[in-house]
Amino acid sequence: MADSYFPRWRAQPSAAEGRIVGTDERLAWPQMFAMGIQHVVAMFGSTVLAPLLMGFDPNLCIFMSGIGTLLFFVLVGGRVPSYLGSSFAFIGLVIAVTGYGGHGPNLNIPVALGGIIACGVVYAIIGLIVSAVGTKWIETLMPPVVTGAIVCVIGLNLAPIAVHGVSGSNFDSWMALVTVLCVGAVAVFARGMLQRLLILVGLLMAYVIYAIVTNGLGMGKPIDFAIVANAAWFGMPHFTAPVFSMQAMTLLAPIAVILVAENLGHIKAVSAMTGQNLDRYVGRAFLGDGLATIVSGFAGGTGVTTYAENIGVMAVTKIYSTLVFVIAAVIALVLGFSPKFGAVIQTIPGPVLGGVSIVVFGLIAVTGARIWVVNKVDFSDNRNLIVAAVTLVLGAGDFSLKLGGFGLGGIGTATFGAIILYALLRRKPAQGPVA
Repeated sequence: MADSYFPRWRAQPSAAEGRIVGTDERLAWPQMFAMGIQHVVAMFGSTVLAPLLMGFDPNLCIFMSGIGTLLFFVLVGGRVPSYLGSSFAFIGLVIAVTGYGGHGPNLNIPVALGGIIACGVVYAIIGLIVSAVGTKWIETLMPPVVTGAIVCVIGLNLAPIAVHGVSGSNFDSWMALVTVLCVGAVAVFARGMLQRLLILVGLLMAYVIYAIVTNGLGMGKPIDFAIVANAAWFGMPHFTAPVFSMQAMTLLAPIAVILVAENLGHIKAVSAMTGQNLDRYVGRAFLGDGLATIVSGFAGGTGVTTYAENIGVMAVTKIYSTLVFVIAAVIALVLGFSPKFGAVIQTIPGPVLGGVSIVVFGLIAVTGARIWVVNKVDFSDNRNLIVAAVTLVLGAGDFSLKLGGFGLGGIGTATFGAIILYALLRRKPAQGPVA
């Protein structure tokens, strides 16, 4: 009997500690809803931070992340657990194209949207090619040593953002560390479902502690709850139409290569964690991600990508059910229609969000290293050693390159650098380790 397009999700009786919940399984619905909330929390920091850095509307981007995730879910037939959120790969070039000064709304967003759509089109075409001819050519260009390094780099490249965000004062730095300890304490000492909600529970614990210390004891900057009281419960997202500029489209379209490497690395990571070979869904995953980026661009949102933050959550919870991401996407859609939600999010103290980001970005970097371990990457082979070493430093150091009007930030140079360097060195015979 042929497999159905979507899995028939089998119910598991409990979420016992350490028990793996597969992609085609589910827990009781209250537990699934709780996990969906945790994935929303995990993606939230970056999905909101990226548009803020580019001058986009965060509420709209939250809404479009839900749309994109559902579109991805349908395209892959519910077989690949992933959440699609705002991509950081667009930030540098969007700022360059729009001339955004970094404060308030970006008045030139329509021009950037045209470029984002062009990138999505290229990405979708790559997905169609992969679906037709397979992933062999991509795996030749981006083997585990390359994809692992790129996933690692994403975490390391984002790390300074998290650290800088909590370095405004000594108080902020200490509260970020308190947040890290809260998440760590839940991860290590909690049991059962509570342990699996470590990001959400840790954030709530740190939020309460911060409120007690600031609003109660008068230390640091207190939380302003007035903005929540004054915000409306429901409101339409602010959509923006794109403008198609050839210069912007030419600059932003090549970002598709970064997204391909990023998505492939994520799928390899999920394959390693679940023990399932997901290669046959790679083309559909690229197509889903590309179409989600196109749809987001037409609505006024950022380009999207599969989120390593949520892969990090799966790594520690061992819950891979794809239905969790449907729940998370629906929650994001609802939240996108609520200015009240946007106001609540604004009350999350920067040090608390920064502390959670430190943990989550670290999990991304470790997920990249896991790709190396699971695929038994041989670091006694100098080509693997050089590719990984150079890629990590380019990305972590945010090494940027400009060629005429074209520029690449740290993630871009690391991605292209890893691919090109491996292609140049891969025909060399294996040698002994570097002294």
